[in-house]
Amino acid sequence: MLLPSATERTGQIHHIELWVPELAAAERSWGWLLERLGHLPYQRWAHGRSWRRGESYVVVEQSPDLTADHHDRRRPGLNHLAFHVADRAALDSLAAEAPSYGWRLLYPDRHPYAGGEGHRAACLEDAAGYEVELVVESMSMPSP
Repeated sequence: MLLPSATERTGQIHHIELWVPELAAAERSWGWLLERLGHLPYQRWAHGRSWRRGESYVVVEQSPDLTADHHDRRRPGLNHLAFHVADRAALDSLAAEAPSYGWRLLYPDRHPYAGGEGHRAACLEDAAGYEVELVVESMSMPSP
């Protein structure tokens, strides 16, 4: 396998690290979602886990330095992460399975068009307040 050059990799995500209030719950919800999206278990240590896809990985960690017990996506900082999904069938399957793994569907009255007509996505929130948007490729970009 040929690795991309440093120039080709410049600007790509290396890793994303989320500090979570409860590792076991995050491992169940994030582990399920990331593995369903094609990420593989990568690292494991006393206070964290990671999942890798290609050259990027996602970390969930219950750090002893946490200063709050809940993430608020409406405050300054991370609002949500968005992932591509293959098609509408995959989107529907993920949205249906998500509650069993600690995720709730946001904007159910507008699902799967919460981003506007022509933008198909499922917006999910976990028990710690993190939002994930699962997006089926569309021609139009959602408004921010």
